[in-house]
Amino acid sequence: MPVKIIMTWDIASEHEQEYFEFVIGEWVPGVQRLGFQPIDAWATVYGPYPQIQVGLLADNESTARRVFNSRDWSALEERLLTYINNFSYKIVPARNSFQF
Repeated sequence: MPVKIIMTWDIASEHEQEYFEFVIGEWVPGVQRLGFQPIDAWATVYGPYPQIQVGLLADNESTARRVFNSRDWSALEERLLTYINNFSYKIVPARNSFQF
């Protein structure tokens, strides 16, 4: 069964430019190379919620967990964490609607 990986974070204000360059140039192509399909990205403009929410689709939970345990994912995550704060993610069954 397909799963959705829902990730949230806040961009570190001192790294905004580097963050956007990294996400567009390396992170998105990297997660695609690992087998995830980016399906949505949201930005919060008001309120006490994470600034960014990203949804990635994986074929199933075991595939998602295998990717998360890979060296390639660790390298991408490590780089992402230099530009963000308050990172979290969860794996949920995929639905054809907005998911938190």
